Amino acid sequence: MTSPKLISRRQLLRNTGTVGGGIVLAEAALASVSRAAWALAEEAATEQVAKAMPRRTLGKTGRRIPILLQGGSMSWNTKWDPKLPESLKHGIDYFDCAWSYSGGTNEIAVGNFIERSGARDKLWITSKAHAHEPVGFEQQLGESLTRLKTPYVDMYFLHGLEDPRALDKPLLAKLEELKKQKKLRHFGFSCHGGNVAELLTQAAKTPWVDAVMFRYNFRQYGNAELNRAIDACVKAGVGLIAMKTQGSAVSFESEWQKFQQTGKWNKFQAVLKAVWADERITAAVSEMDSLEKIRENADAARDPGKLGALDTEALQRYAAVTRSLACDGCDHHCRRGLAQPIPVATTLRYLMYHDSYGKKDEARALYQALPEAARRVEGIDFSAAARACPNGLDVGELVLRASRVLSPQVLPLQGLA
Repeated sequence: MTSPKLISRRQLLRNTGTVGGGIVLAEAALASVSRAAWALAEEAATEQVAKAMPRRTLGKTGRRIPILLQGGSMSWNTKWDPKLPESLKHGIDYFDCAWSYSGGTNEIAVGNFIERSGARDKLWITSKAHAHEPVGFEQQLGESLTRLKTPYVDMYFLHGLEDPRALDKPLLAKLEELKKQKKLRHFGFSCHGGNVAELLTQAAKTPWVDAVMFRYNFRQYGNAELNRAIDACVKAGVGLIAMKTQGSAVSFESEWQKFQQTGKWNKFQAVLKAVWADERITAAVSEMDSLEKIRENADAARDPGKLGALDTEALQRYAAVTRSLACDGCDHHCRRGLAQPIPVATTLRYLMYHDSYGKKDEARALYQALPEAARRVEGIDFSAAARACPNGLDVGELVLRASRVLSPQVLPLQGLA
């Protein structure tokens, strides 16, 4: 059978006739062939774009995943979200979800996309359980599978692990049971607190941890303890995924604007390029909440070039300028200087969501869900906490600002008639 792309206009006119309505039929047929050829060409081009996305092996899973992953903690259209097909178009076929993201709408959006697109076999789906004990872990996995409309996930994480003791024998027994039921293929955890290095070291010693998603950004590249832990994971075959790569700080927009674009890449692309330059890291997850961001980051991922001198110098200056504005989550230092149980790292993370991520409503909801004692900050002496901070943060100023902007807003009373 002759390929539609090989039929010339002259042949088409001769085959269909050139008298009267024959010309109309020929033109219609030509238009149909042109549309079909264009669709084939577009499909081939899209396939090439997707194939151009670099991939690396995720540790002991043996699976190759894209170096750029689509994050899930943002707003979603649960009926049909265009971010998902756009990501897939660019070869970003790993979707990072969580039971708790966006009140569950993240998993619902991905599930509806899977159902409508029929693309489940083309995707790697990771989700996470907020519950870390075996019973809650299994329950949330079941809810995740229902929302995602899939019988299994490729990876299921403990979400936001802080206590390594959660990696115990009862959890291992539950994991083995769930794997036999083919509800999950691989297991790991995410972490972004002050003990990331400790948790990575524990992962390297735990044979049933396949991967870890951890906070890793340009301010930490020279951290010796963290680098030893990363090396231990690589040696043990633990796949490593970087998150919170932008190293967002609080209340410093005037500073980061200076570094928006100095070389070939904008700041956000340059930060990702810096992470990918570390071949110990399999991939970086990015919350790409617009089609433009997906395209920009995919362009940076596909480009084989390394950061230029201008970009590298800009990142170094950016890190230096914002060092005293960024909380690393290590509040075991500053909390020793507080008489009250104020969760400094958590509070400043929510302030970061508000200031740097633009998630104002979510940040307020999370902050207001903290226990009342954790939000009772007026009159507290934070001077010892500030002195204890290894990064020199003005802890008191930032915590008090968080209280002001994240607490319920009291509207002024109108004058009585």
